[in-house]
Amino acid sequence: MALTGRAGLIAALCVVVVLFAPGPGYAVAACCLLLAAAVAVDLLFAGAVRPLRFTRSGDTTVRLGQTATVSLVVENPGPRRVRGLLRDAWQPSAGLAARSVPIDVPAGEKRRIDLELTPTRRGDRSSVAVTVRAFGPLGLAARQGGHSSPWTLRVLPPFLSRKHLPSRLARLRELEGSHPALVRGQGTEFDSLREYVVGDDVRSIDWRATARRNDVVVRTWRPERDRRVLIVLDTGRTSAGRVGSGWPRLDWSMDAALLLSALAAKAGDQVDFLAYDRGVRAWVAGASRTELLSALVNVMAPIESSLVESDAPGMVAAILARARRRALVVVLTDLNSAALDEGLMPMLPQLSAKHLVLVAGVSDPRVAEMAAGRGTAELVYDAAAASRAIGERKRITARLRGHGVEVVDALPEDFAPALADAYLALKAAGRL
Repeated sequence: MALTGRAGLIAALCVVVVLFAPGPGYAVAACCLLLAAAVAVDLLFAGAVRPLRFTRSGDTTVRLGQTATVSLVVENPGPRRVRGLLRDAWQPSAGLAARSVPIDVPAGEKRRIDLELTPTRRGDRSSVAVTVRAFGPLGLAARQGGHSSPWTLRVLPPFLSRKHLPSRLARLRELEGSHPALVRGQGTEFDSLREYVVGDDVRSIDWRATARRNDVVVRTWRPERDRRVLIVLDTGRTSAGRVGSGWPRLDWSMDAALLLSALAAKAGDQVDFLAYDRGVRAWVAGASRTELLSALVNVMAPIESSLVESDAPGMVAAILARARRRALVVVLTDLNSAALDEGLMPMLPQLSAKHLVLVAGVSDPRVAEMAAGRGTAELVYDAAAASRAIGERKRITARLRGHGVEVVDALPEDFAPALADAYLALKAAGRL
């Protein structure tokens, strides 16, 4: 049972009546009895909420930033009309447009309610209960009851870097020699023979074919295909830091992983994905090129940063156990000197001896802003600390390259395209 504001207003009016009544005691008793009787009548004629039945339908997945619609069908098998309010209990981050909606379900009928949700966080968002408050004809009291009607909406990564994919695919076509600009393909796999044109590398001349045709003929090459790319996402404590527009490093890394996966799949390479901190959080292997992105966004959606130090030896062991053949191993982590010195750095020789390793990290634009600060003593101290952090980051980058590891260090908005460009550079150099 629940009392409405109208019942409170009537009770306040009764207080005024009691103040001016000649017999206050009798007036209080009379007002209380009348109000209690009115509330009882209201409850008696209010629709029953316990027999209500609920069924759901609608979206089960949505990209972060988009709006999903979940339909809730309310069936009233009772003998009285149910008129009141319905509240669907979603998590705040689910972004439910209205906390409560009015309902009016006649006896023996059904009504559908469409709920719009615009989630503000990635992951699984669930509704745990539906609460209905059915008012009586006088509007003084209502019957209230809760029902279980579970529904889960999976909020997928938004893949904002998708806008960079067409330009990188155009560069990939140039590398393969199929672009209309007739740029010679690079790589180490033989593609075809064609006539020599000014500007071609003389080392590509096929002398035997030239002798047969009485014309200068050159070999064309294309980047290697059917290579393996293993993307490793570090989900340890350093991935929880928020940079740029407020996203955690983990989300920026996921966005870059999606762009790289889409590009590598188009290039004909096999892409696998591993998320790791103290253990395997997610593993995708053997997905077809058409199903790869769908599989990745689904396994990425519920992953959150673990506030623990990542187990670098365990991560390297997991990589070596899953990548038997030579592969490009892309480790998405934070280029934090302290974390890398104690974790991944000692394990790199073991990993780079078998695979081509690329370590990529998102830099914090706020550090660069602080490094340029001047004017007050406080800003100067901030600038000194930021400059020291930048210097340590450069030193750790140099050390990684000294181990034969490729490094990508970019601002959040530039991180995904920079990683894609590094992949294309390795492809063009024939290093995959």
